[in-house]
Amino acid sequence: MNKTYEVYLISDSTGETLDRIFLALQAQFSRFKYKSHQYAFTRTKNQTTKILEICNKNKDSIILYTIVDTHLAQFLVAKSKEKNIPCFGVLDDLISRFSKLLHQKASHIPSGQHVLDQEYYKRIEAIQFTMNHDDGKIIKDLEKADVVLLGISRTSKTPTSIYLANRGYKTCNIPIINKDSIPINLIKNLKPLCVIGLTVEPPRLLDIRKNRMNFMNEKRPNSYTDIEKIQLEVEIAKNLFKKYNWPIIDVSRKSVEETAASVIKIHNIIHSQ
Repeated sequence: MNKTYEVYLISDSTGETLDRIFLALQAQFSRFKYKSHQYAFTRTKNQTTKILEICNKNKDSIILYTIVDTHLAQFLVAKSKEKNIPCFGVLDDLISRFSKLLHQKASHIPSGQHVLDQEYYKRIEAIQFTMNHDDGKIIKDLEKADVVLLGISRTSKTPTSIYLANRGYKTCNIPIINKDSIPINLIKNLKPLCVIGLTVEPPRLLDIRKNRMNFMNEKRPNSYTDIEKIQLEVEIAKNLFKKYNWPIIDVSRKSVEETAASVIKIHNIIHSQ
């Protein structure tokens, strides 16, 4: 397969949902070459027509859309068919089936998931808390955290924390520098906190650190990229996690999303006991 497809992602909202679905879809096809074009907040026939004119200029165009306005979605599908452009609605069938299952009519309101409700403000609060508690900046109020992540440098603590915060989890991450890095109030906490240790295979961590230094043009001590020192760092951190019986997640071959999913699973288990 040598051709490169032009994939047009058309959404009546921010396009975040469609983008995630497409990422999951394209990951299933290793030889799928594409160039994506995103069109957010598409809510009129005029906007849709202009996008279709662009699509029509490329013979290998594909349209994926999330449009909850039934009439606009039907218009897009009909016009795409006229131009022989493959067009797929990624939520249409699901909404229809859910409507039948729940015996309710769908609202068909664009951006319905972005309503400023209690859940929204909970996420904002979680993001603010997490940013304030990044990299051990604040450790005096750990009992307020939903999740506490521990790990040596470059074990995805910050990106995982931010991802969790966007899911509504107040997250604190603390770097492990030596065997005395664990805050005393974390060890003696009265509340059953969800404390999780992040670890990584030393060779993988060596590559991550070297790439980080080159990309950021950082200067670090030689020990930062010394494989023997890294092995010792990893061992010290693992021993601390085991000492306090904290769950451990190996992030060596995990994406941030996969690590966060594992964290949420552990959090749910702890709080269901």
